[in-house]
Amino acid sequence: MTPATIAAKKAGITFKVHEYSHDANASSYGEEAAQLLGISSSQVFKTLLIQNPQNQLAVAILPVSHQLNLKAVAKALGMKKVSMAKPAEAEKATGYVLGGISPLGQKKRLPFMIDQSANEFQTIFISGGRRGLEIELNPKDLIKLCNAKVANIKH
Repeated sequence: MTPATIAAKKAGITFKVHEYSHDANASSYGEEAAQLLGISSSQVFKTLLIQNPQNQLAVAILPVSHQLNLKAVAKALGMKKVSMAKPAEAEKATGYVLGGISPLGQKKRLPFMIDQSANEFQTIFISGGRRGLEIELNPKDLIKLCNAKVANIKH
């Protein structure tokens, strides 16, 4: 059990946990998950932390097959400019290590953005809170649990 799986269970949503043997030398955690679970990388979503110039953090969730569009995220959040959060800040705010950051069960309650492509799927895969663990769930449940705004935030 991780804080993410506990949060999903506590919320009473339907979800499945998928485990795989993580390779410490993998260059992309999300692509590794997609390959080992035999699913499209557009259905596996990564969790990234961004910050504005005042160091306020927010969470962006998008397919691992795409890059984050920082201008689109800033606009959707009503901010002028955002950048990627420093890894140490991301880990401190979420309580997770890089490559295992889940949108569920984070330490701090932050603003969330999720890419609109999530709604193209019956289920999507997100980190379960550690490398080698994915949670499969309905994107509508994720949006509701995170109180996420939905927008096109990918390149």
